[in-house]
Amino acid sequence: MPKIKTHKATSKRFKVTATGKVMRTKIGKSHLRRRKSKRNKRMFDRRIPVELHEKTKKIKALAPTMDQK
Repeated sequence: MPKIKTHKATSKRFKVTATGKVMRTKIGKSHLRRRKSKRNKRMFDRRIPVELHEKTKKIKALAPTMDQK
C-alpha cells in the first residue's frame, strides 16, 4: 500500500491544536503593513479557528499527518 502524501501548502497554512481544532492565520498579515497600527499588526499574530466543519474535514484529509499527535 502506498504512503499517504501530505499537501504541503495545507500543512504550512493550518495547524491543529491538541483538542483537534484546526487553526488558521488572519488575512491581510503581510500586505501593506507599514500603514497599519502596531496594535492592528499584533492582532495578526494570533490564530483563529476554522469555522465550518466541512472545511476542517477537507483540511485534515489533505494533511493527514497534522492530526496524528
